[in-house]
Amino acid sequence: MKTAITVPLLDLKGQYNALREEIKKVIDEVCDSQYFILGPHVQKLEEQIAAYCGTGYGIGVSSGTDALLLALMALDIGSGDEVITSPYTFFATGGAVARCGARPVYCDIDPTTYNLSPVAVEATIAKQYEFTKGRLINKKTGGIAKVLLPVHLYGQVADMDPLMGIAAKYNLNVIEDAAQAIGSSYNDGRRAGSFGDVGCFSFFPSKNLGAFGDGGMCVCNDEVLAERLRIMRVHGGEPKYFHSVIGGNFRLDALQAAVLQIKLKHLDDWTAARQKNAAFYNIAFANAGLADKVSTPVALQGYRHIYNQYVIRVQQRDELRTYLTERNIGTEIYYPVPLHMQQCFSYLGYAPDDCPESRLAGEQTLALPIYPELTEQQLAYVVETVGKFYKS
Repeated sequence: MKTAITVPLLDLKGQYNALREEIKKVIDEVCDSQYFILGPHVQKLEEQIAAYCGTGYGIGVSSGTDALLLALMALDIGSGDEVITSPYTFFATGGAVARCGARPVYCDIDPTTYNLSPVAVEATIAKQYEFTKGRLINKKTGGIAKVLLPVHLYGQVADMDPLMGIAAKYNLNVIEDAAQAIGSSYNDGRRAGSFGDVGCFSFFPSKNLGAFGDGGMCVCNDEVLAERLRIMRVHGGEPKYFHSVIGGNFRLDALQAAVLQIKLKHLDDWTAARQKNAAFYNIAFANAGLADKVSTPVALQGYRHIYNQYVIRVQQRDELRTYLTERNIGTEIYYPVPLHMQQCFSYLGYAPDDCPESRLAGEQTLALPIYPELTEQQLAYVVETVGKFYKS
């Protein structure tokens, strides 16, 4: 079906066109310098991101996935260790744990925010673990839980005070998967990435702060840990060619850092535009009388939600998505198969209803376009089309 209005899920061309000349200039500067790996641009971005997130140190890395992997490696997570985390997230969260040789332990989400549920974490610990001699030992596997890894999903901070309380109670390190949440904040103003031992960010092009390729950042407040992260991102060599630890090639390119410095200056304006678009959707869906068909995202009181995604929970999700696609409206499903149900994690022995809220979210949620450059006409068309689907 043809329509005059097209609403892609994401269109970065408008953002680039506004910054084109400034970005071209800084790319030329990097090319002229021939300093492509790490260097001054990376160091400056590290300082800026750390300040933006309210942390002491930033360590630029090659991707959000590598940020998670590096954080786990820096905390010596490996075989026999367990990491408590959410199954309702991008694969990299659980994949990084498994790549270290550790065992992911999946706890269910809060159905309102889609973030890791502190209640579910406590219940899992009470059922599966014994806390003895300062260690949290899995009664079935014998593994030792060492890390709590919450995900700040869709741009809203997880319920960190109770999660940090659990971590303190059981001597767990905390790694925050903040890949979708740069600039989001808790109800007291603390920003994603600043709560735990390490915060991990992604600069994948589709993120609110996106590079021209892969890129990521670890942030932390501990100087010793920051230095360990820096050393381990260059194969553990310090000085060069002398290796006291095994690291990896997790370096951030200077070109990406230079581009991100320019974009960072505009991030708060883009966030405000996303929040404005979300508010338009919320009001328009309510006015359309779709409350019994469409549940819009909940931004918790006092939290700063940056809307990396705008995710609705709906009836007949797959049919609705097909209907929208036919009418030139882009959508995405984050995430149709939670990690505890993925084939590659079948060895963990989970059944779908071991995390029922995650399973339901995978079946019922749909992401709508939310990027800053959307027009009110496009937003209204999305709501109108959703309404026509249900009224038909």
